[in-house]
Amino acid sequence: MNRIALFTVALLFSTHLAAQLEEAAIADVLDRYHQAAASADWDTYFDLLSEDAVFLGTDVSERWSKAVFREYAGGRSSGWTYTPRERHINLTPDGNSAWFDEILDSQNYGTSRGTGVLIKSGAGWKISQYHLTFPIPNALSDKFTDEIKAWEAGQ
Repeated sequence: MNRIALFTVALLFSTHLAAQLEEAAIADVLDRYHQAAASADWDTYFDLLSEDAVFLGTDVSERWSKAVFREYAGGRSSGWTYTPRERHINLTPDGNSAWFDEILDSQNYGTSRGTGVLIKSGAGWKISQYHLTFPIPNALSDKFTDEIKAWEAGQ
């Protein structure tokens, strides 16, 4: 194998390995985020968020900055438990941002979905946006969206 081919193979391998290491670091941040929420460890939970982070909750009114969400959660003695079942992580070509989607199990709500964006900072990966949703099966969507429209009309 000539030097150029060998260099190309080595470069591709190291690039792939670097991406795998970044994905593992991101998965670790997300796992620690869920663990901190479950144990109401609010210092750890909010340290994993970037300073300009936004949390989008399941209710349309729930678009919380980090500071406002900390006010809400910080006074709670109990957290919420979501256990990741499946997760997909994608990195931007420059390796400084990532987005993810994950299927979560919750004893209270059943199946949920979390999506979001992370940014790489001097302190490591930080969650910049987290969005929690309740995925609605297509066969039930008309029923639920009709109920939501009726509820919104009554507001």
